[in-house]
Amino acid sequence: MKWEKLKPPEPDDPMCCCECDTYKYRCCCDCEDLDEAFSRYERWDETSPVFGTMIDSLEISMIPALLLLPLLLRAAALHYLLGAVILTALPGLVLSYYHTTHRRKRRTLFFLTLALYSLAYMYYLFVTEILPRGDVSPLQTCAVTTGMILTVASLVHTKRGPGFVTASLHEANRRRRVADDDPTHPDGSIQSTASGETGPQSATEKWTLCPVCKIMRPPRAGHCRTCGSCVQRLDHHCVWINSCVGQANHRSFLQTLCVFVLTSVYGIGLVLRSLCPRQSLMTALFYCPGVYSQPSTALCFTCCWYSTIITAGLFYLLVAQVVSISFNVTGREAQLALRNKKGQRRLWGIAIDTGEYSRGFYRNWVEFLTMTDSSASLHSSPTDLV
Repeated sequence: MKWEKLKPPEPDDPMCCCECDTYKYRCCCDCEDLDEAFSRYERWDETSPVFGTMIDSLEISMIPALLLLPLLLRAAALHYLLGAVILTALPGLVLSYYHTTHRRKRRTLFFLTLALYSLAYMYYLFVTEILPRGDVSPLQTCAVTTGMILTVASLVHTKRGPGFVTASLHEANRRRRVADDDPTHPDGSIQSTASGETGPQSATEKWTLCPVCKIMRPPRAGHCRTCGSCVQRLDHHCVWINSCVGQANHRSFLQTLCVFVLTSVYGIGLVLRSLCPRQSLMTALFYCPGVYSQPSTALCFTCCWYSTIITAGLFYLLVAQVVSISFNVTGREAQLALRNKKGQRRLWGIAIDTGEYSRGFYRNWVEFLTMTDSSASLHSSPTDLV
């Protein structure tokens, strides 16, 4: 049996032979023994207190774990070998916790709190350790501060919501299509419409029934098993914002990534130039003589590496997002295409081209930059007030 058959499919996918009583877990199998084993695992997972207590204790101990971050960074600043071990172990621990929570399909504030706490702590060290050295001008300090404020503001805007699918969305869309197809105005006058614009485009929209929510949803919408709701143009569930990325907040999510990466790279450059003024930036990141002579400089150098690791991961996510938008493919659609073997890998595997919605680079970006939340637009339309 191939591994693809053992992977839990998306709630949208048809089940091949079995479906659990609850939507907490889904399996896809072709034998009764595997189905029975999966049922035994589900009963053990719900009744075993050990595994659940371990995850809950990790969530409860979120604040002490975050308080350990400054201590670990200061310990990493004692020696470069100790720093290499700690900075290598930290991403491993975070990824382990991510896989644990992702497997259980549960929401967690740990990653969002860790991101905000790391951002605040790096800025605190920049103000208390780098600014007193006198190597950073007021204009550069203002640029870093502005980047911090814009990052937090973009994150708050992203957290407003991804654009959830409501039960009234399909009915509002149906009434809008009826109003678009009706050539008469409310006052009785005849409205002249160009053939082939709104009517045919709306007619080709294929709304599907979500097997979990039991509501009709628009094209490209998907059900998030972590949030428990359907999202318009679902891209993925991001643990770093503890929310889905969908039609309503995809642009602000991309903006948050751009502002953060630019601010982080600029801040790292300022710190390295202050610590190692005679070295180039790339050389100073790997070799900065005398940086471990003082605890303050060693801590700032260690935090540069910590910020570099985080920035590198988010930069890869930013590149993947830009490439996917250029092909007009969401993360959910890319996963389904790979699972069904209908997509083609592009640009060394970074993008998955399905060819279903792509209309060219320029039109894809125009569609992304001009898309609006359907629920908001429909609720504000005159047809929804009738």
